[in-house]
Amino acid sequence: MTWLITGGAGYIGAHVVRTMMEAGERVVVLDDLTAGIPARLEGLPEQPVLARGSVLDRELLDRTLADHEITGVVHLAARKQVGQSVEEPLHYYRENVHGLTVLLEAVVAAGVRRFVFSSSAAVYGTPDVDLVTEETPCVPMNPYGETKLTGEWLVRATGRAARMDTACLRYFNVAGTAEPELADTGVFNIVPMFFDALTRNEAPLIFGDDYPTPDGTCVRDYIHVQDLAEAHLAAARRLGPGVAAGGANADPAEGSDLTVNIGTGKGVSVREMADLVAEITGKREPAARVAPRRAGDPARVVASSELAAKELGWTARFGVRDMLTSAWDGWCLLHPEAR
Repeated sequence: MTWLITGGAGYIGAHVVRTMMEAGERVVVLDDLTAGIPARLEGLPEQPVLARGSVLDRELLDRTLADHEITGVVHLAARKQVGQSVEEPLHYYRENVHGLTVLLEAVVAAGVRRFVFSSSAAVYGTPDVDLVTEETPCVPMNPYGETKLTGEWLVRATGRAARMDTACLRYFNVAGTAEPELADTGVFNIVPMFFDALTRNEAPLIFGDDYPTPDGTCVRDYIHVQDLAEAHLAAARRLGPGVAAGGANADPAEGSDLTVNIGTGKGVSVREMADLVAEITGKREPAARVAPRRAGDPARVVASSELAAKELGWTARFGVRDMLTSAWDGWCLLHPEAR
């Protein structure tokens, strides 16, 4: 098989590319490089082909799928900043939903029969449950989450109609890096936000400490990016004729579908994260300070990962300390002054 990985030069995408190639899969990368970095694709067992462009470019998609005889797709390319999605909803719907539509049209026309979609826990919104299962109602709270849920609908419906096997992976809060060179370069998630503040000798912010949790701060499920990459590999290899799982369509005349959470099943509070960051970086001053709650932040969002273990044979291997230690090494490679 040959897999097309969209967004494969991005933070998560590069980890997926490396993991799949090291497992012996043939890979072609498509990335418009707005967030992707070609250097992340260096040092692999074999240099993957990089097709530079957008999933909105149907001509490029048709040519890439045909020239490389693509037999499966892992779709990670997307815009993913929650705040930006609120400010620019049309941009997010165009990139994340229309872009996916164009990609699926090309994939169906090319006769591709396997499709893995990178979804998000954002589809759940603010669930009021101890553990979020795949049956928890999806009520996204922002345009980003809406585009991911709409994407799942598109993928499943297309799979059924085109007899294509599909998997949607709803992953939780991603952190860490397998190699310093593959680290996240953005400052949009809690870990790089903490690192950024400490590097500037400012106190990291904790938004609210009066939630109904053990220490009053929000509790989240953090997943190491390498574990996430291995989940994508497991999903890619899981797809095939007759697959039926987790509410999947078992009719061999139609495509099968699988939707699973990718998390650890363990909650970590923001305060615990702040304390561990201070320990690992050696920067205990200035200490984290509490700011007012942010609108829409749920007290607790932790995944049930039982279905992923059952259907993919996958469980997370790395803990929060592994995530933070590796992320700090990557941050310091990009920001030597942080040491």
